[in-house]
Amino acid sequence: MTIQELESRYIINTYNRQPEKNLCLVEGRGSLVKDETGREYLDFVGGLAVQVVGHCHPAVVEAIRDQAGRLMHVSNLYYSGPQAELARVLVENSFADRVFFANSGAEANEAAIKLARKWGGDRYKIITAERSFHGRTLATVAATGQIKYHRGFAPLPEGFAYAEFNNLQSFEKLVDSSTVAIMVEPVQGEGGVHVATKSFLRGLRELCDRRELLLIYDEVQCGMGRSGHLWAYEHYGASPDIMTAAKGLGGGLPIGVMMARERAAAAFKPGDHASTFGGNLVVCRAALAVLQILLEKGFLEQVREKSDLIFQGLQQLADRYPHLVKEVRGLGLMIALELKKPLAALAQAECQARGLLVNAIGDTILRLLPPLIVSKEEISRALNVVDEVLANLEQ
Repeated sequence: MTIQELESRYIINTYNRQPEKNLCLVEGRGSLVKDETGREYLDFVGGLAVQVVGHCHPAVVEAIRDQAGRLMHVSNLYYSGPQAELARVLVENSFADRVFFANSGAEANEAAIKLARKWGGDRYKIITAERSFHGRTLATVAATGQIKYHRGFAPLPEGFAYAEFNNLQSFEKLVDSSTVAIMVEPVQGEGGVHVATKSFLRGLRELCDRRELLLIYDEVQCGMGRSGHLWAYEHYGASPDIMTAAKGLGGGLPIGVMMARERAAAAFKPGDHASTFGGNLVVCRAALAVLQILLEKGFLEQVREKSDLIFQGLQQLADRYPHLVKEVRGLGLMIALELKKPLAALAQAECQARGLLVNAIGDTILRLLPPLIVSKEEISRALNVVDEVLANLEQ
């Protein structure tokens, strides 16, 4: 049986593997991947913002091999060197004082929700944003401000309210005596790559200080250098009390972290929260290797330069195809090309046919998430493909 036939027979059908079900990727290096026929693709999906340092980065692979040959897992009943070292690096390069390790962004957000409620005592309500996406567990689905993710899973956990993104007054109106926190993505990824304004996040910070609320940032997708800084909040001058990260941190291995200031973190006591695999030794070694790369002098500056290059190129295409392109938006190397017509799926398929992998969101949005190590030549190649596709769609 082929891989596709095995999947059809044995795997629960939860993923729509568009645009072609027969694409099976088997190898990757840097920004490039190959399918089972040996055909090469330029990967501007990157595991949905996971491959920040590209596929199979030698430093990450070596860290994984070394730790896997020593010790792969111990219970969190015992101390762990890689876990403690990773916590130190995260704290020293962020607002945080403490770290909790999980296995995914959803788990990290679950931890943030629990910590906020534990901190709040009788207060429990968390205000999130419309179009947000915070995960697939019941609590994080409830926190997600998109009704399509709620359908079929009622009753969802209570205690969440949804305000309009980038509208400070909308959030302020929902604050009441039961509110404990506000939780937002500085850049909404799954919601269509919508970027927070400085006045909005700074306003939320002031609101939380004034009403004694916790401010939680979900940087699962927009963190880890994706924005051009290590953390997206660095663009805003408005740091959080709690923040979550995942995706790019593990270099391709599953990890999530919840980071918190001491005043919030102190609410958790032994037994309040835990994770069997959270802080796994191999994954922590991989994450340390990723962070070492991102923190090298000049690396994030180069990400910002590449961001300028791709935005300039996409804006030129938007000007060239005004009947097709509605808007180019994003931050760093987290980019959306929004179309005026429901052609995103077709455009994604056309890009793939030409050797470029991009991600369609809904009917009109193409999301581009290239590795942060992408070269300028690869950006030029990708822009040429998008140009060809738009020209073809305009006919």
